[in-house]
Amino acid sequence: QRLKMVNAMVRKFVLLVACLACQNMTAFAGEADVVKIDVDVKSQGFYNFSVTVSHEDTGWEHYADRWEIVDNDGNILQARVLHHPHVNEQPFTRSLAGVAIPDHIEKLTVRAHDSVHEYGGTAVSVDLRGRH
Repeated sequence: QRLKMVNAMVRKFVLLVACLACQNMTAFAGEADVVKIDVDVKSQGFYNFSVTVSHEDTGWEHYADRWEIVDNDGNILQARVLHHPHVNEQPFTRSLAGVAIPDHIEKLTVRAHDSVHEYGGTAVSVDLRGRH
């Protein structure tokens, strides 16, 4: 009888540990990194951005959900929302066309965001001088 109780307790403990491990697996995917940017001038003050993001998406519970173009003061100039996880497509590239950038902005940063860590991955700076 005592052995049955111990076995039942061990099974419950193992199940609990397994459940906790599964819940915390989303944290292991890390932060989203910008790994490449292509910027083309569309017309005066308007640009097309093609951004490659790397993130170990695990599914809907943890994935890179957008990338943003930010000025030096931290203002978001434009964002590209990523509508679904890219579990089997890493790294992945998405574009945003017709982004208005005021002429006085010479440098900006592109950063990625994920659904768990938010920010913190690699961001890339872009120098717009000579592109206006």
